[in-house]
Amino acid sequence: MKILVLNGPNLSRLDIRDSAIYGGFSYPQLVDFIEKSAQERGLEVDVRQSNEEAEIIGWLHEAADNAMPVIINPAAFTHYSYAIRDAAELLKSPLIEVHLSNPMAREEFRHTSVISGIAKGTIAGFGPNSYILALDAMKTLLHK
Repeated sequence: MKILVLNGPNLSRLDIRDSAIYGGFSYPQLVDFIEKSAQERGLEVDVRQSNEEAEIIGWLHEAADNAMPVIINPAAFTHYSYAIRDAAELLKSPLIEVHLSNPMAREEFRHTSVISGIAKGTIAGFGPNSYILALDAMKTLLHK
């Protein structure tokens, strides 16, 4: 079964963002890291990124229609996109929220996630390793 890995706005610009917060990876390096980590675990992933809310919603609809599990880093959409939350709520397969940084250790406006309440779990603050932890958790969920 393929796992859809969705990344929200500005993640494609990791190479010019604050490396103290987001790590030293470029986005292509992050994608490669996720794909190799999935392959090592016997998992198949489809990694996508968009700065557009409507595109992410469309991908969540696709996942819902195809019973695909989803790992999502909604980025800034985490804090206010009820439309993404509503689309994610349509999923019948597991949803895991992931973040490179720890939103709770950052600005107060980042302390609210509209996604967490419908996700199976949230993994945050471990840089790129947050995705490995999410892959491991997803593998466990899928093999129950």
